[in-house]
Amino acid sequence: MKIKNILISGFAASLLLSSCSVSQKLSEKPYVIVQKEGREAKKWKLVWEDDFDGNEIDSTKWSRIPKGESDWNRHMSTVDDVFRLENGSLYLRGINNPDTTKDPRPFITGGIWSKNKFAFQYGRIEIRAKLGSAQGAWPAMWMLAELDKYGKYPLNGEIDIMEHLNYDTIIYQTTHSHYTLNLGQKDNPPHGGTATVKPNEYNVYGLSWYPDKIVFQLNGKDTFTYPRVDGVDKSQWPYDQPFFILIDQQLGGKWVGKVDQSQLPVEMEIDWVKVYQ
Repeated sequence: MKIKNILISGFAASLLLSSCSVSQKLSEKPYVIVQKEGREAKKWKLVWEDDFDGNEIDSTKWSRIPKGESDWNRHMSTVDDVFRLENGSLYLRGINNPDTTKDPRPFITGGIWSKNKFAFQYGRIEIRAKLGSAQGAWPAMWMLAELDKYGKYPLNGEIDIMEHLNYDTIIYQTTHSHYTLNLGQKDNPPHGGTATVKPNEYNVYGLSWYPDKIVFQLNGKDTFTYPRVDGVDKSQWPYDQPFFILIDQQLGGKWVGKVDQSQLPVEMEIDWVKVYQ
């Protein structure tokens, strides 16, 4: 999902990518796990997980996503109504707003992120989940940069593990960056793909992330690969830094279309999240 489009020249972006210092130091972020060089050639080991077996969202791992100004987060809420933990699953809900006197928005949604609590650089992430469908529903699993190594969005890039629209039987798996958004380089190399899915059944959405490529997966099978390429603008590969995880049940926006409130509530059920290196 595209947060916003910042117009910066390719030359300026190259300067930023080559000269910007990391705005926050890794030594100040003990929760960041960077895969050791050469580790990708060995067997994966589980380094972080959440099975959602408790009675509350684990606040050492996640925070509730607050309201923002972009399409993806303008309906986010931190109220309990849009979250539910039950039978070892987390339900992220999109609902008609039960109290518009305090909050005038017609509908609200729930999401979690690991920002400032967990981030990783290279490895494999898998999320077992079941998606709900409705007109205007936009569940997503994605990642953003923890350290702002290269500057403001989209210079640090974005990795969309899975996005689903309305009642589609496909998911979108995509990368976004200054290179794809501002420079318009969406086909050199192709920056996204789709995969067929039964959204109302459990599926494992994931990717394997290496220093030279990101391999998207569905139920353990490779679906699309975004490679690091030589001979292009350096902004093509901002994926050499730690990213945190976002999982959210979004509603509405230019891409997914108008919300049919008569079809709410809608929810995404998350069984578990696992990260390997």
